[in-house]
Amino acid sequence: MLHRRALAAVFAVTALMGAACSGDDDVTIGSPDSTTVDEGSQPVEVLPEDLEVKPGEPIPAERCTANQDAGTITYLSSFDFAATASIVDVLVADAKGYYDDLCLDVELKPSFSVENYPLIAANDAQFSSGGSFSEMVDFAGANDAGFVALAVEGRTGIDALITKDDDITDLAQIEGETIGVKGAITPSVKAMLAQQGLIEGEDYDTVLIEGFDPLVHIAIPDIVGFPGYKSNEPLQLEAAGVPFTLYDPSEYDIPGSFGIIYTNATFLDEHPTAAQDFMRATMRGLADAIADPEEAAAIALAAIDANGNTMFLSPEGEQARWAVESQLVADGVAPGSPLGLPLPDMLLDEVTTYAEIGLFDGVPPVIDTMVDDTVLLGVYDDTGELIWPTEA
Repeated sequence: MLHRRALAAVFAVTALMGAACSGDDDVTIGSPDSTTVDEGSQPVEVLPEDLEVKPGEPIPAERCTANQDAGTITYLSSFDFAATASIVDVLVADAKGYYDDLCLDVELKPSFSVENYPLIAANDAQFSSGGSFSEMVDFAGANDAGFVALAVEGRTGIDALITKDDDITDLAQIEGETIGVKGAITPSVKAMLAQQGLIEGEDYDTVLIEGFDPLVHIAIPDIVGFPGYKSNEPLQLEAAGVPFTLYDPSEYDIPGSFGIIYTNATFLDEHPTAAQDFMRATMRGLADAIADPEEAAAIALAAIDANGNTMFLSPEGEQARWAVESQLVADGVAPGSPLGLPLPDMLLDEVTTYAEIGLFDGVPPVIDTMVDDTVLLGVYDDTGELIWPTEA
């Protein structure tokens, strides 16, 4: 395991997270076992007594002050305020006052994934949502940045390649064709094509496409298809009765991830309690969102409408999106891996697999400083329950 900062404490007292984490038979929260925490890892320091969050007790005054000293914490979403992993949980946490409960001043701003990386690198914003861990790693190199993933909510790839029905019946037929992309081709799709010997810029071209409407994109004559998210574009096309073919990287044994919440090393080093409590509140929001997907989608829709709904997201689309993603996130939880906990071995397998088929210039990136599992290990007790303070 990668423990790059001694922030996490080992808590021995059980804390109930409330209705968000209990009473829902469809969601099983795993519990970190002793081998996950201790075997082969660096020692985890216990926070000073006056800074520990303890179940059944108010947040310590010293910790509250430290969190307030962090000032305004800016979170940038990756796709407006869509009901998607690493966005909807933040929206729920904010709507329910969880950040306020932990003495945090959090400002939420709608944005787009690839636009956020330089802002986080410069500490102009402190948290953002990434499409996948590999995407974050790729942009870390591009921005010479100290990105640190603190949560990985989806433990499979969420992206897939959508092609026009009957145009492409085998991935080999992508050779010589053009794929439309929104910003850049998604990592899992790029890896899937590379596995088939198809390299971007050599065997196929990519071209930027405008907007986010798959009904418009699939009608563009000069492209054979485009990457999309399994929880979004395919559902819209199906609802409209438009035929298409979906190539899912997971069916080609391509590892992946989605719903990444990351920060920068500067903020994490300077404000460790604020960073951890932002994640504590966000993980409570995630549990709430999984326990009640309809409520979570409604919260997202309210935020979308308040922001003017510039991407024309629909109530039906957002409800369907989170219905799919919430199940994928819940399905990825297993003993030893509570909600959102980054699993460094799995992430290393992801980037190594991608490097072996030509991504990252063929060299597996060193990710030791790019993921910190100790932050979330410190917000869960040893049974996998979130540690939450009582009201003062």
